[in-house]
Amino acid sequence: MKVLVAVKRVADSNVKVRVRDDESGVELAGVRMGINPFDEVAVEQAVRWKEQGVATEVVCVTCGAAACGDALRTAMAMGADRGVLVETDLGFDLLPLHVAKLLLAVIRREQAQLVLLGKQAVDDDCNQTGQMLAALLGWPQATFASGVEIAGGRARVRREIDGGSETLSMPLPAVITADLRLNEPRYVTLPNLMKARKKALATLRPAELGVELSEHLQTLRVTEPAPRAEGVRVADAAALIDVLKAELAR
Repeated sequence: MKVLVAVKRVADSNVKVRVRDDESGVELAGVRMGINPFDEVAVEQAVRWKEQGVATEVVCVTCGAAACGDALRTAMAMGADRGVLVETDLGFDLLPLHVAKLLLAVIRREQAQLVLLGKQAVDDDCNQTGQMLAALLGWPQATFASGVEIAGGRARVRREIDGGSETLSMPLPAVITADLRLNEPRYVTLPNLMKARKKALATLRPAELGVELSEHLQTLRVTEPAPRAEGVRVADAAALIDVLKAELAR
């Protein structure tokens, strides 16, 4: 079974990013970058299946500028077999639908039987790519997976829902998006990073995949969130109710 994992290069979650002076976006120059944490969990799960003999090959894919190849090298250092960079230089940010269309073309090219990706990216928090991809493929999907078992050509997925959790069973091929509860990603060592440089990393352009991308949204302005108001200390529950009533009346 070939497993394809989609990863995204994002600012390190431990780094505080700031808005550019012209409010055109966030400043990423000089900021430490890495794999989206949810995608890192997806890579770890695919590599574990490879080690267990469930998967025969793990292919990681990312879309974006040439620098995004760093995320693929990290994924290959974790144990992925190959990387595919769909290099884009469009002058505008890729939207979830753009990424889903590019992944669709790569999946058909690779003939993958299972697609894993994080449930969302920590930079835009869209939580849309996996669902759009499943719709384009016409495959069953399971989102927010906190546990996955593969056996007999089917996937048994435990997923988080508002009321707790539920377990689904669906045939392969399928699309699964990973929650952080799925596993704990391994630490990437320097020797494995050096070995990853020898693994194959293919670079494709959207035109080679037969995908034409156009701008649908335009970012007008990006601003810092308003500072949180200072809290108020109250003496008892009655005073708290008075404060809440006053807030609602504003």
